[in-house]
Amino acid sequence: MPVTSVLKDSETLTLTVHANFPVPVSRLWDAYLDPRQIEKFWGPVEYPATFTRHDGAVGGRSNYYMTSPEGEQFHGYWIWNEVVEHKFFEVTDGFAHSDGSVNEDLPATRTVFSFDPHEEGSKLTITANFDSAEELEQVVAMGMIDGTRSAMSQIEQVLIDLRNYAQTFATEAQLLSDTQVRVSRLIRGTQEQVWHAHHDPELMKRWLLGPDGWQMTECILPKEVGDSNRYWWEPNSGVEGQGFGFAGVCLSSTPRSFESFTEQMIDTDYPATVNETTFTPVQSGTLLSLVITYPDAQTRDMVLATGMTEGMEASYARLESLL
Repeated sequence: MPVTSVLKDSETLTLTVHANFPVPVSRLWDAYLDPRQIEKFWGPVEYPATFTRHDGAVGGRSNYYMTSPEGEQFHGYWIWNEVVEHKFFEVTDGFAHSDGSVNEDLPATRTVFSFDPHEEGSKLTITANFDSAEELEQVVAMGMIDGTRSAMSQIEQVLIDLRNYAQTFATEAQLLSDTQVRVSRLIRGTQEQVWHAHHDPELMKRWLLGPDGWQMTECILPKEVGDSNRYWWEPNSGVEGQGFGFAGVCLSSTPRSFESFTEQMIDTDYPATVNETTFTPVQSGTLLSLVITYPDAQTRDMVLATGMTEGMEASYARLESLL
């Protein structure tokens, strides 16, 4: 058990967790910044977590839910207030309704995660700050202390499982729900480089091609939220197939960290998706997390069956060669 103490202080209105881990700070930091990893230990053992957004940048947001053994979902959110890489991050941690809106009937806390070198690895201190003694007692009565101990009992396995999390460079697709898929790829390049590669039209024409034999002939990118984008591909000479493209609208953008778009195949009646991309700096490069929300499970499965993941891997491998 990595947790060394859980302290409730009614005078300072805080709940503080101390834990030690036999890994460097950078490894522990990545476990908290990578949605694929944190969801393996954020919820108690019986209530596993699923993160549908996890920005890891000032002004960003995390959305998650924990699922009970009976299938009931309990939603939460973070608002990222401050981030100092490999030192600490501060979030506003609150409860949410199923639609993502804030549940104001339950308290939100200002929570600080501090990462410090330790003689045997790393020390993690999590301090939740409450606005009143009543709010502190409310979350304790809800089982927060036991839940925290249960959740953190799982983190050690994640930290030692480098092969599956910290060093996986291939594109992988994970089903989050009946309508959502998360596509992840760890790219060998800085956050600035990877962000730039997604916002330079001429550079995108060199790597966003899918399987060999295709070329991107049109790349129109939005300049600000509310603008439209448009991509079009054509087969090279001698390659079977006909041109196709996608168009959409930029819904939101946090430079270098997060952006979301609608996307619909041009000249078809296929329903649009919502694509949310997070760019997270980690020890080995930049983790690209793309959450795609489809209108229904049938559309989701139809798109995945086209070889979408394999095509994306070919593009990302090409991007790495350019970087």
